[in-house]
Amino acid sequence: MFKELDPILHSRLRLAVMSLLMGVKGAEFTYLKEQTNATPGNLSVQLQKLKEAGYIDIKKQFKDNYPQTTCRITTEGKKAFDTYVKNLQDYLGR
Repeated sequence: MFKELDPILHSRLRLAVMSLLMGVKGAEFTYLKEQTNATPGNLSVQLQKLKEAGYIDIKKQFKDNYPQTTCRITTEGKKAFDTYVKNLQDYLGR
């Protein structure tokens, strides 16, 4: 029997963000925006959903008088991503 896919991760943009964050210590908002080709507003909303789920941490600060937002994946987020990928592989019969 197939396991349910995590609805938080089962979104193109949220899945893309999580995929990017899995391989790095942290990523700035501008980097995520460029890599996903998302609008700033949509990316902000999706990052907030990931934060509320406990999958990422968001740190806001100023760097050279400019706002800087940095995101990093949490331990819970890594586990959720790994489970999502495993369940998806089960769907694909791998």
